[in-house]
Amino acid sequence: MSDNKCDSQFYSVQVADSTFTVLKRYQQLKPIGSGAQGIVWYLVMELMDANLCQVIHMELDHERMSYLLYQMLCGIKHLHSAGIIHRDLKPSNIVVKSDCTLKILDFGLARTACTNFMMTPYVVTRYYRAPEVILGMGYKENDIDQWNKVIEQLGTPSAEFMKKLQPTVRNYVENRPKYPGIKFEELFPDWIFPSESERDKIKTSQARDLLSKMLVIDPDKRISVDEALRHPYITVWYDPTEAEAPPPQIYDAQLEEREHAIEEWKDAAVSSNATPSQSSSINDISSMSTEQTLASDTDSSLDASTGPLEGCR
Repeated sequence: MSDNKCDSQFYSVQVADSTFTVLKRYQQLKPIGSGAQGIVWYLVMELMDANLCQVIHMELDHERMSYLLYQMLCGIKHLHSAGIIHRDLKPSNIVVKSDCTLKILDFGLARTACTNFMMTPYVVTRYYRAPEVILGMGYKENDIDQWNKVIEQLGTPSAEFMKKLQPTVRNYVENRPKYPGIKFEELFPDWIFPSESERDKIKTSQARDLLSKMLVIDPDKRISVDEALRHPYITVWYDPTEAEAPPPQIYDAQLEEREHAIEEWKDAAVSSNATPSQSSSINDISSMSTEQTLASDTDSSLDASTGPLEGCR
């Protein structure tokens, strides 16, 4: 990249007693305070309207449910393709705008898949730990109750799965009460899904089938992200330019440990902040064939009946 072209993307700004040269995309920088390591910086990101804790209590139709799930799967696929494990996916860390576009938040506990050190399983919020994470622990009483809930719902694992466990864990699981599991038709009855038409009933059957493939104790038999994206419930939204986009370059953790000239730092900043080309096919939730229209983005209320996600209800 030529020096002139690179320099045109930066400007200098005075913050407190220091002058910084930053990309022009970062505007209205203000001093907030300082800490042991110097000036504290906060990046203000796009404002979203609600998290899934709120959205899941709304009466969503199948189109919106499947579209939200499609976006989650795409996000997870891209994270994993970049070698990143989030480790704390839960409703409060997934946010939605009034047009039903979705984003994954809070990467404070995320790690790269090639991390050499042992990653503690306790960072994952208790009620969202996967069965294999629970079984990777020893006898921790907080997780015994949780494991009981898993097998009460899904049934006692097969002998084939038991062989994959460490001896102490296998002994614990084998000595727990045996449960046959609950049929998915009972776990997810028709009445919890939209069922106003024959098409809704078909989509309900597809949604239940996808849940039955996701909620599997043995991770080797659980549906993969790629397979889920191709499932009949999801594939209506499938766009190769979104789902199959090339992964970003894996961050070089040693970049900041090496010495660089100022121009080299600028080149690194520009290349890492390059704006990706927009998909030629944008799945706008407002284009769905539903009777409801989307509320204005300017409505900041989060009331379930009149809030900005009214269009997702």
